[in-house]
Amino acid sequence: MKNHMYGNTKTWNPFKGCEFSCIYCKPSFQGQAKRQKHNCLDCYAFKPHEHKIEDRAMPSSPTVFFCGNADISFARPDFIRLAIARVKDHLKRCPYKQFYFQSKNPKCFEQYLGDFPKGNSILLTTLETNRDEGYNLVSQSPVPSQRYEAFKAIDWPRKIVTIEPIMDFDHDIFLEWITSIKPEAVWIGYNSHPDKVQLPEPSLEKTQKFIAALKSAGIEVKEKDIREAI
Repeated sequence: MKNHMYGNTKTWNPFKGCEFSCIYCKPSFQGQAKRQKHNCLDCYAFKPHEHKIEDRAMPSSPTVFFCGNADISFARPDFIRLAIARVKDHLKRCPYKQFYFQSKNPKCFEQYLGDFPKGNSILLTTLETNRDEGYNLVSQSPVPSQRYEAFKAIDWPRKIVTIEPIMDFDHDIFLEWITSIKPEAVWIGYNSHPDKVQLPEPSLEKTQKFIAALKSAGIEVKEKDIREAI
């Protein structure tokens, strides 16, 4: 399936599901999963589970989102290593491809640093804000400060930060966070389902100022759904 958040990518999903229960995922990823009721009840429930790696054809796109309909922190490490081995085998035939590996618990990446194909792997995490207070009402994932510290500490040359859906933040602190991670790009956007989920959003002016600061720091910024706050 095409992933509309990341241009020119498709997902490869031998592992699916997540238990972080992010409220903004309910009308998107979890909503899409409801279409699978007649195919897989675990997919329907968005329950973390495995599929046969050999049954999942590798997408033809130049960029592939590894388990894009899941959070790999819920997967068995042995299974993820088998899936990464499948990626490495695919890269022998298609060495030009790159793979996105994303988690809202980036500490889980540490155990796979020796497995990820170097040069072809980009690690990603989501940071919607720098504010921890009240975050448990939005998600059961590690709070933003823990996620930031874990991702910053990962010794990997290629990283991307996703700031979507953006939530209100403290400009100087959040800017220092992002620049210290040294990402090659930042994807940023507002909640795409404001009619279904309400979040504490920054003003458009504040977001535009933040985007300008990121660009001034030499970071590529990709924007999506940049609009007035609701």
